[in-house]
Formats: sequence, structure tokens, C-alpha cells
Amino acid sequence: MNIVVAGTGYVGLVTGVALANAGHCVTCVDVDQAKVELMRQGVSPIYEPGLEELMQENMERLTFTTDYASAYRTAEVVFIGVGTPEKKDGSANLSYVFQVAHQIAENIENDCIVVVKSTVPIGTNDKVEKLIKDNLAHDVWVEVVSNPEFLSQGTAVPDTLHAARIVIGAESDRAKEIVRNVYENFHQPFVITNRRSAEMIKYASNDFLALKISYINEIANFCEIVGANIEDVAKGMGYDPRIGNRFLHAGIGYGGSCFPKDTKALHWMSNYYERELKTIKAAIEINDSQKLKLIKKSKQYYDSLEGLTAAVLGLTFKPNTDDLREAPSLVNIPIMLDDGATVKAWDPVGVENYKKKYPDELQYCDTIEETLKDADICFIFTEWQEVKDLKPEDFKRLMKKAIVLDGRNCYIPETFSGSGVVYNSIGRTIVEG
Repeated sequence: MNIVVAGTGYVGLVTGVALANAGHCVTCVDVDQAKVELMRQGVSPIYEPGLEELMQENMERLTFTTDYASAYRTAEVVFIGVGTPEKKDGSANLSYVFQVAHQIAENIENDCIVVVKSTVPIGTNDKVEKLIKDNLAHDVWVEVVSNPEFLSQGTAVPDTLHAARIVIGAESDRAKEIVRNVYENFHQPFVITNRRSAEMIKYASNDFLALKISYINEIANFCEIVGANIEDVAKGMGYDPRIGNRFLHAGIGYGGSCFPKDTKALHWMSNYYERELKTIKAAIEINDSQKLKLIKKSKQYYDSLEGLTAAVLGLTFKPNTDDLREAPSLVNIPIMLDDGATVKAWDPVGVENYKKKYPDELQYCDTIEETLKDADICFIFTEWQEVKDLKPEDFKRLMKKAIVLDGRNCYIPETFSGSGVVYNSIGRTIVEG
């Protein structure tokens, strides 16, 4: 099929490349000319394992352009994969989605299916369809379909190529069949429903996972009080098939482009309809508090960080991505700086993005060893493999005072016994070295 994808962020670009890999001719549209030029050279503008390689394997079926008018003119299917960032009140900003909808209406000359892949509030697809039909420049048939994505940054390519399910929300059999045909080479189970149910599936899924993370973090905090080990607790829970073991890893909260935004959006919607979802509200509150867990722990060792050197390992919200959205480092590092600390930071791919926010306020290091050298305290915010490979003796050898606050439970606490390193993690026994 002749498919157009609007937007080349995580959702749009991964979707476009995956569809090309399935045999479709795909045109990816973006407003950023420099970004388009990069992609024309087979270079991914985002850091995502496996994406650039898959792009290069399918370049004969991929076109990148800023000329949306020409792209939409002959499209059989248009996927909308633009961002829906959070507004200040927690609701979703749909301006980019509606902008693309206007452009589609003004330029399509053939019958067309418009597939909304962006995460949008329940009822948005109805509004998009009305907007397009009200502004059509040509007499064509068009229908909007909801097809939410379930990819996770760092594993976006396999998440798309081997998804657990493909959700299609449409109001006609014709539209359902066309979108099924788009995915015929993906060999994954389909959930066929109406548009509003498809939109709700996305929010209900993401917010349940966020709730699961917040739940295990709250249990971890209580484990510290009563002397239980959160990893043993999570293991015991995870064997129960009704619960499962995924998203039971305690830490300093979730981040990224989906969970924070989607929980707040659903919370906003529930309040709008005067049906507050108390579990979602609790998940948000717990997560906000959890992000400060290591700063609170640091007070056990220093009244203030003034005049001290703090080593930060990991800036991104999770490993295998350069995305900083809602990353704990963005909350904690400003507090350290305000407290008077000298902050040295390492991240294998996130530094350049962090420099855009804090170009001169902290010291960026090329190696972990440089970061730890003569530090008075270490904060671990991201569980990069390079961090997990460190040994207790590395901290002891390099740091001025070996105090390690691990927000991702990268190590087995017992390995720090007798090492001379203070090791304080989440929901587990503190090792005093």
C-alpha cells in the first residue's frame, strides 16, 4: 500500500520503518528539514537500538519529505504519529494532531483511511474525523481509525514488529478490513473494536502499568521500615500468574514520554467528567514523591551537600534511550546544585540532550571513573549496563567517601559487606560497608 506517516518521533518513525519492513511503500513527513535530510541518508534522528539498521535495510521503500501536500495527495492510508504533549493542567495538547488533520483534509484526492497512532483522549478520533470531513477540498471517502501504539523506548523496534496485540478501533467494516490488511504481514493477534474503546485500551494499559510501578515502590518504602527485602517480596508476587513479574522492579519512579503524560491525562479527563479515578491519582502522587527518594536518603549522611562533590550515574529516564522526559535526574540535580554541590554526571547517550537544559551548571564526564573520582556521594538514576558492571571496589578506590545511593537496585547488597562502601538502595537492607 501507499502509506504516509505524519511525524518522525519515536512513534511515527518506528511505525514507518516497521511498515516499510512489512513491504509497504512509506512516506514519512516531518516539518524539520534538517531532520529529513538526516533520515534520507539512513541516519536515525533518535537513539533507539536497531532502528537505524532497520531503516537502512528498507530505504528502497522509504521516502522522507517536508512536502506534506504531495505526500497526502495520493495516500491510501495516513498514519498520524505526532506528539500529544502534556499541558500545564495535565490535559493532552492535541494541536499537532488537529494541524495534521487540517492538512490531510486540504490535500487528499483519493479515498483514504486516517489512522491515529498518537495517544489521544477518548473521543478525539471522532473530532478528527469531523474536522477532516468538514474541511475536505475534494469529494472523497475518508474514515478515521484508532490504532494506539504500545512501544517502549529502548525496545521500540521489537515492540512494534512483535507486539502482543494490534488494536484497531473503527466504525465500519470497510475501515477495519483496510487496516487489518496493512498489518497482514505482522502475524499478531488483533483486537477489533470501536474507536472510543481503542482509545481507552491505550490509557487503561499504560496507567495500569504505572499503577503497578507505584504500588511496588510504595511497598518497597514500607519494606525499609519493617526490615523486609523488596526483591524477595516482588519475586514471591511475580510467580503468581494473576500478578506476573513485570513492572515489579522497585526504584525511584517511572518517567519517559508515556506513563507520566498518560496518567495525568486520564486523571484530568476523569475530573472533567466528575468521576475522579482515585487509583490513578495515587499513582501520580506516589511517583512524584518517589523521584526524591535518593535526595531524602542523602540526608542520612550529610545535613547539606554544600561544598561536596556528587557523582551522578545516568541522566535518562531508562537505559537504551537518550530521552530525558520526566527523568529523575531532572528533579534531583537542580536540588543538588541549589544545595551547593558540585555535580559530575555521566550518561552514555543522554549528555547532549541534558546540555540543552543545563549547559554549564554541572561537569559532564566521558567515563564513569572520571565521574566517581574524589566524589563524596554517588547517585544512581539510570541502570545502564556499564553501571551494573561496577564492583564495590571501584567505588571504594575512586571516591573520596564511598557512599552509594542506588535508585535502580543495580547490585546485590550483600556484595558490599566488608567493602568499606556504604550502599543504600530501594526497599532493601542498608549496607554500612
